Amino acid sequence: MRASKLFLSTKREAPSDAEIASHILLLRADMIRKEVGGVYNFMPLGWRVLKKIEDIVRQEMDRAGGQEILTSAMQPAELWQESGRWYAYGPELWRVKDRNERDFCLGPTAEEVFTDTVRSSITSHKQLPFNIYQIQTKYRDEARPRFGLIRSREFIMKDAYSFDKDEAGLDKSYQDMYDAYSRVFTRCGLDFRPVEADTGAIGGNGSHEFCALAEVGEEEIIYCDNCGMAATAEKAAFADEKMPEEEMLPMEKVLTPGTKTIEDVCSFLGVPQEKSIKALLFSVWHEGSDDPEYIAVFIRGDRQLNKVKLVNTLDVPEFAVQFADEALMGPLTGAVGGFTGPVGLHDCRIIMDSELVGARNMVCGACEADHHIKNVNYGRDFKADIIADLKLLQEGDRCPVCGAPVKSAKGIEVGQVFKLRTKYSESMHAFYKDENMNEKPMVMGCYGIGVTRTMAAVVEQHHDENGIIWPMSIAPYHVIVTLVGIKDEAQKALAEEITAKLEDAGAEVILDDRDERPGVKFKDADLIGIPVRITVGKKAPERQVEFKLRREADLEVMDADAAVARALEIINAEKRG
Repeated sequence: MRASKLFLSTKREAPSDAEIASHILLLRADMIRKEVGGVYNFMPLGWRVLKKIEDIVRQEMDRAGGQEILTSAMQPAELWQESGRWYAYGPELWRVKDRNERDFCLGPTAEEVFTDTVRSSITSHKQLPFNIYQIQTKYRDEARPRFGLIRSREFIMKDAYSFDKDEAGLDKSYQDMYDAYSRVFTRCGLDFRPVEADTGAIGGNGSHEFCALAEVGEEEIIYCDNCGMAATAEKAAFADEKMPEEEMLPMEKVLTPGTKTIEDVCSFLGVPQEKSIKALLFSVWHEGSDDPEYIAVFIRGDRQLNKVKLVNTLDVPEFAVQFADEALMGPLTGAVGGFTGPVGLHDCRIIMDSELVGARNMVCGACEADHHIKNVNYGRDFKADIIADLKLLQEGDRCPVCGAPVKSAKGIEVGQVFKLRTKYSESMHAFYKDENMNEKPMVMGCYGIGVTRTMAAVVEQHHDENGIIWPMSIAPYHVIVTLVGIKDEAQKALAEEITAKLEDAGAEVILDDRDERPGVKFKDADLIGIPVRITVGKKAPERQVEFKLRREADLEVMDADAAVARALEIINAEKRG
């Protein structure tokens, strides 16, 4: 490819709305162009990168026994209503109507479609197991798309679904996909960590998330160096701290003027925060109801609420749980903003963290302005409707497995694997007949890779102040031959010779033959991140060129044939990843 013919328009300045390195550099390198918020077009160089990521995904999926199909992104509402997700998926589901007022959605995922596809043709246990997958554009109506390809409204995803006879078969399919994903992300050049994860709107009850480690990641990973425990913060269990045994003291209501926060009331009363109870008030919206259910959640004052655990405990969609309007909730339940406690509440469900069961002589709000109650004890003074682990595990807390202090890191979710089991096969009647002709639901797994997200995650991990540093396996081109003097016949001839030799040997090459200053060409080469640069300049008559790897600072002057040989050696060693 001649750079003079390449559809490319690099930019020197960072776009004003780009916040993180991958967003800035992909726009500056003209890999992507913004159409509207959260929607991007892929330019020639960016599309080549995406296709290479897709190729790696296909190779590893096929190696693991997957079979590729392609379904429509336009999905009928009836399938989602049949599975129960038409409401449960929430406002991110991009709903549309045709001219006949029939409901559809733009698919954010494809559990319903794949289950429907399979149930019409699989009848016998002899047809199981199998795995089918697709690489397809997906849509999610994100409220706040951000970070370029990290959180967008339109994206490319590989989704696969396994169908097995039983749990043992699912375990094998799941492990096969886990291993395939590890190979995919290794070949793409990512530093990643698989961690236990919440299943979210997909459902099921077993999942691992593959997180590319990055400071800008929206996913918090909690891990233990001592025992190897690793999970997303949403999923991580919390080991309750055993509180000291104390004799229960009589309750005492005390005046605490203006102390609406845990910090204020504990300072005022001279008690540690672990001796206090924090109240959080929520409205829960149930399908078909015009009015919310009010709930009061109580955790120890020095802990943070894990909202995903709360949502899972209530068994409702995440979007259905919102902070309550205290002005509306108060008169109905007795709650008082900043002074709510479990004693005296009425007409609302009380959800309590398990750590409070054994706590003694705690401080809580009195459900009266400017007042708190001392020496409150569970069982004697109040009861809960639900008791569960609701705490967010944070760095420095005790590992729930071994008790050692845990650490945290940030990551970008690039893939996730799920054990759906029979969630969809039962609701959508995807059954098979076993050896005794008894009908049984297929046991399913679901496996997704964010192709466009992977592209962004690679840039987050592989860049410097000058631009992108693509791994050879997914680089848009392997080598850029920079011609310094486009009117110098010796330079032109040598640049053309080097390009031809590289291409004949299977290398992908850009010949930068543009009528630009050498500095402009070097800056562009660094920005777009081509792994190898061979510069043909004034020493062309002696067949001497400059050889430089994008990932290294130094360059080397060498013979042109030696440069070709070294480039091919590096390409062949690294392009498979």
